[in-house]
Amino acid sequence: MSLERIVPKKPALLIEGQKKYLAVTDLHIGFESNLASKEIFLGKNTTIHEIIDELLEIIESEKPDSVILLGDVKSSIKNISKTEWNDVPLFFEKIKEKCNIILIPGNHDANIQRLVPDEVSLISSTGMVEEKILFTHGHTMPSENFAHVQKIIMGHIHPVFFQENSIVNGQRVWISIKTNKDYIFPSESGEIEITIVPSFNKYFYATNKRKYKKSISPIIERIKKVSSARIVTLDGTIVGDETILDQLL
Repeated sequence: MSLERIVPKKPALLIEGQKKYLAVTDLHIGFESNLASKEIFLGKNTTIHEIIDELLEIIESEKPDSVILLGDVKSSIKNISKTEWNDVPLFFEKIKEKCNIILIPGNHDANIQRLVPDEVSLISSTGMVEEKILFTHGHTMPSENFAHVQKIIMGHIHPVFFQENSIVNGQRVWISIKTNKDYIFPSESGEIEITIVPSFNKYFYATNKRKYKKSISPIIERIKKVSSARIVTLDGTIVGDETILDQLL
């Protein structure tokens, strides 16, 4: 039996069972290239060092056995940008000095094996199971081989809360859903819990809902009805339930 808890004020999830895992997702290293094409400049090497420093700080305080990267480590979808050639290997080198790394590729991680050191465990994009939990990016449907799991922990969605006049409007949030298991695994019955981890990249927020582009997950698309849900800010405030899910997914 594992225990999960959110790292306070961080987009990171701790899973404690036989081993201690730290799950993070959607770093989108190299995303500045896209912004630069729109004449938005954040400064050379600024964000990669912010990402490294924040993750190392969590590793230092929580001391997990392994970090599970739930995909979209890089930002380009079909190629590797010049920024990614430099920054993705730097990220892996700095993190692996302090902790084991398990990488489950996402839809933005094409050819990432060319950037990954030998010491990093590169898993299939279908995901991995530990403690009866399926860890996956969320852009593919899980195989029936994973039907025995009790929970799914995924990224991909980049959930952001929108409510005008709210102090957390446009900020990253956690989403926890309980739904029928047979929506995801037709051979099974009962309930399954799905946790959607917010983007680790702090620049993935929005100031206006019309400008926000959410990712579509086949896992979420299969869900016809939710029995319960909880939407939580990074600082732990519950800001919604299943009644506002359609605004987030």
